[in-house]
This record gives sequence, structure tokens and C-alpha cells, in this order.
Amino acid sequence: MRLTRQTNYAIRMLMYCAANEGSLSRVPDIARAYSVSELFLFKILQPLVENGLVETVRGRNGGVRLGKPASQITIFDVVRVTEESFAMAECFENDAAECPLVDSCALNSALREALGAFFEVLAKYSIADLVKARPNVRSLLGLDELRPQLAAG
Repeated sequence: MRLTRQTNYAIRMLMYCAANEGSLSRVPDIARAYSVSELFLFKILQPLVENGLVETVRGRNGGVRLGKPASQITIFDVVRVTEESFAMAECFENDAAECPLVDSCALNSALREALGAFFEVLAKYSIADLVKARPNVRSLLGLDELRPQLAAG
């Protein structure tokens, strides 16, 4: 299964916020860190906010932060709110092709089991796990360079 670009960057946005724990993150800074457009990140932000994974703070010094601790947000939580379809084959879709085996197909059962295993693995890993996996993640995201700017500004 291939995750969409939207899901990929939603996870990355949450990782950024987790690495920047205790401070608000600004979408332009996140966009710069990942070399992606701000507009694209704002589009991704909506389902994350609606599902309580991210909170926004308005105003001149506003930004975004995690809606709950990074250890309580799993990769599966993000995938569930950002992916539109989990159809691994045509027969998973509502308007399935005319197949005489559709209700008793062993392939369909095997693919459902595989999808379940995929989700189970994603549910084992939190955003905190992803950030802790790299001790230098703050530096890699350019967060250490932002701290002096924020203090001076």
C-alpha cells in the first residue's frame, strides 16, 4: 500500500511539532524545513485540527501545536484521517466489478488480513517514537537555528 503525499507530510508536520514541544510551530517554518509549499501544509492542517491531532493559535505570535501528547498520537491515527481509501484491489471498492466470487473470494480475505496487519503495525508507533528515533531531529529540521531568532524577535 502506498500512502499519499498528504499523509506523508501530515506525519512530518506532527513530527516537527513534537520536536518543537513547548513552543508554537509556524507553518512557514515547517514548509521551509521540508521544502514544501505553505498552501499545501495549510490544506493538510484542516483534517488534523478537526480530529484533535493539532491545535491552532491565532494572532501575531500564533502557530500550531500538537492537540495531545506526541506519545498518544499513532501513525495509524494520522493515516485514518488523511487517507481517503484503503482499497487494495478493485473488489474492495463500493462499486466493485461484476465478479462472481466477490462475497466469498479468498483473495479478498487475504487482502483484508494484510490491510489489518498494516494498520496494526502503524498503531504501534507514535509520533514521539518517530522523533525519538533520531536524537538530532531538532537540528535536522532547523529548529535549533530558530530558537535564537525567536528570542531576539
